[in-house]
Amino acid sequence: MSTVKVTDESFEKDVLQAEGPVLVDFWAEWCGPCKQIAPALEQISEELGAQVTVAKLNIEESPTTPSRYGVRGIPTMMLFKGGQMASMKVGAMPKQKILEWLNEAGVAATA
Repeated sequence: MSTVKVTDESFEKDVLQAEGPVLVDFWAEWCGPCKQIAPALEQISEELGAQVTVAKLNIEESPTTPSRYGVRGIPTMMLFKGGQMASMKVGAMPKQKILEWLNEAGVAATA
């Protein structure tokens, strides 16, 4: 399963009402660090598709949602569970660190 594109319009349905946990990556085209973590997020999406949905929200195309959740810098990754933001990380990090963060947040990183 590859990453899912989310917008202001689809956020409620795709993230807040999702069955399982959703990792939302807030990003923009011009953001270098966002592009750095994109391949890792794609891999995590492929490997952990059954445990977590990886969604990407472009902050320029959908500015309402990031401001509602207080996104100040990108990349910002937020993990939502049961319609609530459960955990957040700001800044680029290697794939292993993202997996460790997910594991700490209760998403079993078993590939």
